[in-house]
Amino acid sequence: MGTNGSTMLEPLRQGLPPIDPSAVSSSASCALPPRFEAVGGARHFTKATLTSWDLGERFDDVALVVSELVTNALRHALPADAPRDSDAPVRLHLMRWTSRLVCAVRDPSDGAPTARPSDDFAAESGRGLFLVDSFADSWGWHPLAGTLSGKVVWALFRLQSE
Repeated sequence: MGTNGSTMLEPLRQGLPPIDPSAVSSSASCALPPRFEAVGGARHFTKATLTSWDLGERFDDVALVVSELVTNALRHALPADAPRDSDAPVRLHLMRWTSRLVCAVRDPSDGAPTARPSDDFAAESGRGLFLVDSFADSWGWHPLAGTLSGKVVWALFRLQSE
């Protein structure tokens, strides 16, 4: 599951015409506060954005993936002692091309996302990346470069050609 930074864009190319990263036809992003209530805000932002892009029919799958990525960022990527009233350290980005939609969540952790499969199907957590892998066409992550620290975890959805 997933890819590392060196091959981050490769799944965006597989089986699809090449894309120019600068040719995003639409994009939107929002800052999310370090509180679990931010997950609901991320879903609301996703619904409004997809509706404005005439992609409302994709909301259920995309919102599930966005919820998991944001929850993982808030649960695993923030320091345990991070003040819950500080500036928003997590950002949600939605990018649309003609044939694909990418949801990306930026967080301050340098650690790779890890899937922790559990044999306990009644467990309340531990299946987030399994759900992302099941509902998105591909997903991956890459570390941030330059003066930014942290990483971006992304999920790709193929769109029907118009």
